[in-house]
Amino acid sequence: MTQDTFHKLVHLVMDSPAHPPEKLFAGGMDSWHARARLAHFLAMKGIDKTDEALELFHSVVEADIDEEKAEDVEEKVFALQRLSSLEKELGKFDESLRHIDMAIELAESTDFLYKYILRGELWADRWNLMHKMNMTQEAEAEVDERIEAYKDIPIHHNSYLYYGYRFKAQLSAERGVTLVAKDYMHMALHAMEIPKEYEAGLEKAFSATHDNASWILTEVDKATPNPDNLHWDI
Repeated sequence: MTQDTFHKLVHLVMDSPAHPPEKLFAGGMDSWHARARLAHFLAMKGIDKTDEALELFHSVVEADIDEEKAEDVEEKVFALQRLSSLEKELGKFDESLRHIDMAIELAESTDFLYKYILRGELWADRWNLMHKMNMTQEAEAEVDERIEAYKDIPIHHNSYLYYGYRFKAQLSAERGVTLVAKDYMHMALHAMEIPKEYEAGLEKAFSATHDNASWILTEVDKATPNPDNLHWDI
């Protein structure tokens, strides 16, 4: 991609409803930060410049970063995660798996508590992709390993446990085991912060007495606070 094309795409997203500030893209094509940020906007619904987003995300894969800076690590992890999700949508599962694995490896290489990235969510992206690739048994074994490794850590808000138990709940729902799905989802929610205003909605979602487990979990998800807006210890 040329500098000229890059700048045209910057102005395209600046004129979109997202309307990001131009300073986000300072440095142009020479800055991997600017390329990653532009790619995120180009991939948004309504802008739909998927090919251009993929090109820019791919240019970030081998970018050198300062691994002593949490912001640098987090921004590259986020780019790899989004690249993986785009490839998954396009049915490029092997590439998607490779890039989510790179995101996990980088995120796990530090002890930083990231502002926007949850390690548990990265693993969940991997497990859901493996499930789609008919690698469910391997994914479930990994979930069990994560849960075993983190279940006794004395912290209250644990993204590994939330996303691990949630994945097991989803598998149980697909298998038609409603009570087990509910139990796993209860365990997932115990690993996250639940503001009081969400408690009534969650109680109502769990109170369903029918056996459509997938529907129940969907209602639970609707009543659950957005994980991005909560405090996490890990």
